[in-house]
Amino acid sequence: MAEHVAEGVKEAGAEVSLCEVEDCELEMLVRHDGVIVGSPTYYGVLAGPIKDFFDRSIKYHGQLEGKVGGAFSSSGIPGGGCETTVLSLLQMLLVHGMIVKGFSRSGHYGPVAFGAPDERACKECGQLGRAVAELARKLFAAG
Repeated sequence: MAEHVAEGVKEAGAEVSLCEVEDCELEMLVRHDGVIVGSPTYYGVLAGPIKDFFDRSIKYHGQLEGKVGGAFSSSGIPGGGCETTVLSLLQMLLVHGMIVKGFSRSGHYGPVAFGAPDERACKECGQLGRAVAELARKLFAAG
């Protein structure tokens, strides 16, 4: 799913850094105009390593204000907690003062998949990447 999000960012003409949370540096949050985070769903919530990453991001509290964000998730079954996971990811971005991109015609909070991502999920991931990149470009070009 993350690779499809990254492709959407590139299609919008923006640069993208793609990493697994264990390999991400906290400073990346500050260096980028947008942050899109994904997590598998565990017991209806985000994975522990991602929660830990954002717990440690308090170091940059206030420095992400106005950046653009989005989120996506996957779970093993429908009803497995994807939307609650996406919402918990978005809450972390909102606490940092980020602007969150939602959708009226697809996964409202962000793309979700049940098991391996299907064609719909892959398409929505690309849409998320493009939308966040385009909004960030508009906001930062104007500023």
